[in-house]
Amino acid sequence: MSDQIKFIVDNLNKEPFRKNYNLITFDSLEPMQLLQVLNDVLAEIDPKQVVDIREEMPEQTAKRMLSLLGILKYKPPGNATDMSTFRQGLVIGSKPVIYPVLHWLLQRTNELKKRAYLARFLIKLEVPSEFLQDETVADTNKQYEELMEAFKTLHKECEQLKTSGFSTAEIRRDISAMEEEKDQLIKRVERLKKRVETVQNHQRMLKIARQLRVEKEREEFLAQQKLEQKNQLFHAVQRLQRVQNQLKSMRHAAADAKPESLMKRLEEEIKFNSYMVTEKFPKELENKKKELHFLQKVVSEPAMTHSDLLELESKINEINTQINQLIEKKMMRNEPIEGKLSLYRQQASIISRKKEAKAEELQEAKEKLASLEREVSVKASQNREFDGTEVLKGDEFKRYVSKLRSKSTVYKKKHQIIAEFKAEFGLLQRTEELLKQRHENIQHQLQTTEEKKGISGYSYTQEELERVSALKSEVDEMKGRTLDDMSEMVKRLNSLVSEKKSALAPVIKELRQLRQKCQELTQECDEKKSQYDSCAAGLESNRSKLEQEVRGLREECLQEESRYHYTNCMIKNLEVQLRRATDEMKAYVSSDQQEKRKAIREQYTKNIAEQENLGKKLREKQKAVRESHGPNMKQAKMWRDFEQLMECKKQCFLKQQNQTSIGQVIQEGGEDRLIL
Repeated sequence: MSDQIKFIVDNLNKEPFRKNYNLITFDSLEPMQLLQVLNDVLAEIDPKQVVDIREEMPEQTAKRMLSLLGILKYKPPGNATDMSTFRQGLVIGSKPVIYPVLHWLLQRTNELKKRAYLARFLIKLEVPSEFLQDETVADTNKQYEELMEAFKTLHKECEQLKTSGFSTAEIRRDISAMEEEKDQLIKRVERLKKRVETVQNHQRMLKIARQLRVEKEREEFLAQQKLEQKNQLFHAVQRLQRVQNQLKSMRHAAADAKPESLMKRLEEEIKFNSYMVTEKFPKELENKKKELHFLQKVVSEPAMTHSDLLELESKINEINTQINQLIEKKMMRNEPIEGKLSLYRQQASIISRKKEAKAEELQEAKEKLASLEREVSVKASQNREFDGTEVLKGDEFKRYVSKLRSKSTVYKKKHQIIAEFKAEFGLLQRTEELLKQRHENIQHQLQTTEEKKGISGYSYTQEELERVSALKSEVDEMKGRTLDDMSEMVKRLNSLVSEKKSALAPVIKELRQLRQKCQELTQECDEKKSQYDSCAAGLESNRSKLEQEVRGLREECLQEESRYHYTNCMIKNLEVQLRRATDEMKAYVSSDQQEKRKAIREQYTKNIAEQENLGKKLREKQKAVRESHGPNMKQAKMWRDFEQLMECKKQCFLKQQNQTSIGQVIQEGGEDRLIL
């Protein structure tokens, strides 16, 4: 059970739940909180189950969860009677019912998600045969079945493709990425080669760099190996210390032990093991075989109908009545020998049952002790690794563990009883409210009908008369019955008492002496035990209680301090904001214009007005620029053309001056003549 709870807590702390539970907080959950945790797990499997169970009726919650668990093919342990207890435990949030369900769901979450997804499409709707006579309904049903089969085939193909592990798109992306990386590396290597070739003795330098890289890798490997060896040495030293401590404790226990006590302990273990092998295990094996034979017989028989069940119930009732009649006849005979034998048989059966119960308790205690010893060893090793402090050992630790175990079991039982009472009280309160509402509605309807008929108050008087008459008749019958039964019982008891007294007189004498001895010995034992327990456990229990109280008060103090600092910061922020708001209101309401100008509102309005004016000016300027853009561009072009024309004239003028210095050009008769 502890391994099961640990598995549940570990999985609930992981994604996607992230509950942040530990074993104590999870075990102390209320039934409604436990049902909410179960509902969250079911909602992770099927998103349709996302519901707050506080806003839902318990019957609806149980029906919804049972239907989903049936779809997921969850089989609760036990037979038909256990099924009713399973439903009731699911309604009230019982831990023995919900823990196995959570363990089963969290073990196979992915598989159940797939099953819930497929159930949405593969659960066939049962259409009555009367509706299938219609052609349209029959055609749609046939189409529905064909689509279901097509979905099955497509789902199988999809699963095969998923499990094949090949995806063309991913492979293409990987190939393209690898090719790009290859090209980049080739280019980088070429650039580095070109740089290195210009350096003198580059081959020798490359060789030295290669050797340096190898030595660095070797240095890292040696450092890692050194760290691993240090860790191994540390663990070996810790293991040596643990073994030495165990050796000391074993030597101490062997020094205190005596051969008589060891022999006595070994004899008790041999007796217990022989009893388990010779008596208990064969009986359990026979019972299991009988149950298996009965179950095989039930499985081999055909399915039973409701009429068959009614017949079996009637036969069982008849056989029970016959058994009761035989028991009454046997009691009426009053045979003293049979009475003595039956008494001894009853005592023997009671002793055997007590023996079996004690053997089972002893076996469970041994298993718990072994598991607790394993946990103690693990925790002790962890404690030594973290703190290096020692843990309680020997008799002190055993006494502390026994007290803690008894207190924890009592606490768990009381907590479970309180949870069951709370759940039952909620159900009963709800049913009481519903019944009261129905009764009030019926009374109101009855009063209205009586007022209409003119006989108001008739039903109340009639009920009172019937109740009084029924009580009177019941009291009369009970008086007659009780008188007859009491007279008969007195006669029987007198006869039985006289017989038992005569038969048990010698046994009672012996028993009195033995009782006196037993009382004296038990008193001495209780006194010694109480003294020992009070001396050994008083201080320990007080210390543990005080430590728990101090721990709780420290946590409360830290929480209150953090809350105090947080509230102080919030108060300061609010005071600053309030001060700013009051200053703003004073400045805004005051008649002084200078103070009004200091107000943030006035500053913001002034800035807004300035920005609006600036925006208007910029828009007007933009409009003017847009309007004058075309003519200005034409004018600029004309000026550039004019500049080119003037430059051309300048060049021509310079050329003409150069020509006149060399000679003179004369035009005569339409011809140009150069005169030097």
